Amino acid sequence: MFNGVKINKHNPLLLASSSPRRKSILRQIGIPFVAMKSRFKEPIYENLSPEEGACKAALNKSRAVHEIRKKQWVLGADTIVVLNNVISGKPKDPGDCRNTLNMLQGKAHNTITGFCILDYRGEIAHLESVVTKVKIKKLMGDEIENYIKTGEPFGKAGSYAIQGIGSFMIEYINGSYTNVVGLPVFEVINALVKCRAIDGFPLMEDEINYYP
Repeated sequence: MFNGVKINKHNPLLLASSSPRRKSILRQIGIPFVAMKSRFKEPIYENLSPEEGACKAALNKSRAVHEIRKKQWVLGADTIVVLNNVISGKPKDPGDCRNTLNMLQGKAHNTITGFCILDYRGEIAHLESVVTKVKIKKLMGDEIENYIKTGEPFGKAGSYAIQGIGSFMIEYINGSYTNVVGLPVFEVINALVKCRAIDGFPLMEDEINYYP
């Protein structure tokens, strides 16, 4: 593993994502970072499990960003929703939202985030998938249509946001809450320490006063 410069305000983590949820999580926990949207187009990975597919997408997102901004630690992530081996990513349109929410309602599904950390050399320092079980209640009357009209489902894996209006439909979760939001904090921090991107956590104040 790379044992050189650590992540700090002068050498921020490069987040391979434009997701406002992931950026918000990193700000909240005090990890200095800059965000860059990956140009990687997410394909459908045949012959892979959902966990393997999410990890491969996270790896490819990270590598695409590293090619542009070398010599920085990179974090990439990919979140999917899975029910009966059917993967639900971000909805394309209201009809897609409607179909996904109708499929998920009244059932428990898995939310899977694969995340990848690349070191300065672009080598894999850590690659992992995290699974959280989420139960959505049986949705009544116009709840699906009214929720779609809020606009919140768009850009969200599984067509809902557990941290927003969509929380009204969550009956229970089993596992990491932040994983469902888009970045499993416990596992990411452990990985950053393990691969020596940071010496420990929380970071000291003089290391974290950098906000993008």
